[in-house]
Amino acid sequence: MSLIFTTGGAGFIGSSTEEKLLTLGYDVITIDNLDSYYDIKLKEANLKKVQDKADKLGRKFTFIRGDIRDKDLITKIYQENDIDATIAWAALAGVRPSITDPQSYVDVNIGGLMNILEALRNSAKRKLVFISSSSVYGNNKNIPFKESDIVDRPISPYAATKKSGELLCHTYHHLFDIDVHCLRYFTVYGPRQRPDLAINKFTRLMLEGEKIPMFGDGETARDYTYIDDIVDGTIRSMEYLLSHDKVYDIFNLGSDHPIKLIEMIQTIADVLKVEPKIERLPMQAGDVDLTYSDISHAKEVLGYDPKTSFKEGIERFVAWYKQDE
Repeated sequence: MSLIFTTGGAGFIGSSTEEKLLTLGYDVITIDNLDSYYDIKLKEANLKKVQDKADKLGRKFTFIRGDIRDKDLITKIYQENDIDATIAWAALAGVRPSITDPQSYVDVNIGGLMNILEALRNSAKRKLVFISSSSVYGNNKNIPFKESDIVDRPISPYAATKKSGELLCHTYHHLFDIDVHCLRYFTVYGPRQRPDLAINKFTRLMLEGEKIPMFGDGETARDYTYIDDIVDGTIRSMEYLLSHDKVYDIFNLGSDHPIKLIEMIQTIADVLKVEPKIERLPMQAGDVDLTYSDISHAKEVLGYDPKTSFKEGIERFVAWYKQDE
């Protein structure tokens, strides 16, 4: 069976996808530097779950603690392993932190990606799923967002690095025949979600009886996408690349059903059976008003078909959160 190399594999989405890959019969190598952006123990717990799954299934899972900015290490990984496809999650995440430390985002999100592209350039098998972001759309006025929309007006350094990544991927596809899918994820949530993200944070605050910081009037909206649907779409993308050549494409992976901020807060409160205490605050720099995915292209090419309603996803998340406390 194929060997898949993943970057950022200790994270929420990476570890969830790796478990599914192992279940499907793939072997996995991952690299992660266990960055302290959030509690390293959570990432170590994710890795343990993946390793336990591999042991149970008799599959191979290899974790390498390292940094995608380490060009020699990335080169060595490709030279020593017969890698069939790469899924690149590793990046500095978060819109707001990128505004205060843009240089780090450039170093990791662009410099690290360059090391992967260069290693693929010198590999026999050149298949890459690059994880981009809905942030590239900025305050796009075309609703819903289509992959064909012009996205050259990002409003945060994070978004700019993701757009730059897509451009680099196209350049290496054109020059060196690397087959690439760029996946624009739309606000992923579910079990293992990062503790700094809104759904996780708001759940904790409500259970503790604390105030919920609501930036703006509550009318901003996000296209929340449940983790199982993102995992399915990502693996469909990878398997498409394994069976096709001469490919460069971009796909929205979302739910195509935006949820307003005030509705998100109320849904969590309803599931928790609490009355939310809302603290109204001004909008923050870098935040977009709306994300709304047109997923028709992913449906047509990949067979992507998200199944999980927002309320159902919140119910699953809350059940996991309470069990994991």
